[in-house]
Amino acid sequence: MKYLIQFLCCALRWVAAFAVSATGCLGMFGCPILLAGFSAATMAQQPAQQPVEEPRSGLINSAGAAFNPATEKSYVVDSNGSSVEVSNDRNGAEQSVKVGPNPISIAVNSTNGRAYVVNAGDGTVSVLDGQTDGVVATVKVGDHPYSIASDSAAGKIYVTRTYSNQLMVIDAATNQVSSIEAGSPDLLVIDQKSHTIYLLSYEMGDLAILNGLTRAITRTTVGMHAWGMAINQETGVVYIAKPGDGRIAVIEAGSIHPVYIETGGQPCAVAVDERTNTIYVADYSGNSVHVIKGGKNQVAATIPVGARPEALAVDAVHDRVYVANTSGASVSVIDGTVNRVVRTEPLGVAPYALAANPPDRKVHIASLGRRSSAILLDR
Repeated sequence: MKYLIQFLCCALRWVAAFAVSATGCLGMFGCPILLAGFSAATMAQQPAQQPVEEPRSGLINSAGAAFNPATEKSYVVDSNGSSVEVSNDRNGAEQSVKVGPNPISIAVNSTNGRAYVVNAGDGTVSVLDGQTDGVVATVKVGDHPYSIASDSAAGKIYVTRTYSNQLMVIDAATNQVSSIEAGSPDLLVIDQKSHTIYLLSYEMGDLAILNGLTRAITRTTVGMHAWGMAINQETGVVYIAKPGDGRIAVIEAGSIHPVYIETGGQPCAVAVDERTNTIYVADYSGNSVHVIKGGKNQVAATIPVGARPEALAVDAVHDRVYVANTSGASVSVIDGTVNRVVRTEPLGVAPYALAANPPDRKVHIASLGRRSSAILLDR
């Protein structure tokens, strides 16, 4: 039942109006999940009160929003509308671009400026031109695509397919697709310096480490029920959340042997401030964010946030951490210099994905509801 396991740890929930009705991560392992969503519309900031809307089912992904620093464009999926909301943060222009059915995750290529959108409904990836925002190609990758990441320097886009042991590889220059037998991964992160791809399988906690240049794979494990992964591009260290046992697995660059950081609760999302080498962990059951200093492998602080945090984004330039409180229908703003919440904004019905734009101090938010996306100004 791995395809919809993300409900367990931080991306899929039964939602009705402002509340996410879930019994918690640990009690739900292995069950089939549908997410109760809402009809989607245009980009706007969500007021504090909204009429109750009828739920719909759908699949969401915490990578449903992305920012391209090369173009200063932001992308947010509208899964119900089969479109992507594109914002040009340089000039304020916004438009809705039709893609394939049920878009769920996005990656951007900083070299060619394009955005790549996974369409779960028909097993394709829509390729958006970085200048015109139009769809320039629709690439077939196979059933049940889920996560996507770009190795911009190498010109490769990687797509996982849940249920399949195939990792799909799109050539950014030609849009040609090849595949690698990778052991049924769900999530992935890429070390952009070494072109190493880390592929995580949720159910068993298997971790495949792929050399993107030679396609050689080394395998290890971090233990069952691991969900949420981030990499520090400066140090090459990978951090993996394990809601099943309340720990963070740490994989040093060049190593296959994890060490563990005890956090307690249900850690389900990880983000890294590479400038300060600080790791932030969303604790779904604890309604909090744990702060870990890189290299010390222990929790330095715990910050209370809103109800059921499920996604994080970091603005390293301004020492800001943004937290999507899915059940709380809000976004918490953490000042990283003092480790406390300085602002909580009611934004959307069940916000579940964030993309920070440091130059303009904007945060783009994917939400469920009549407004599928929102923008938070943090100035």
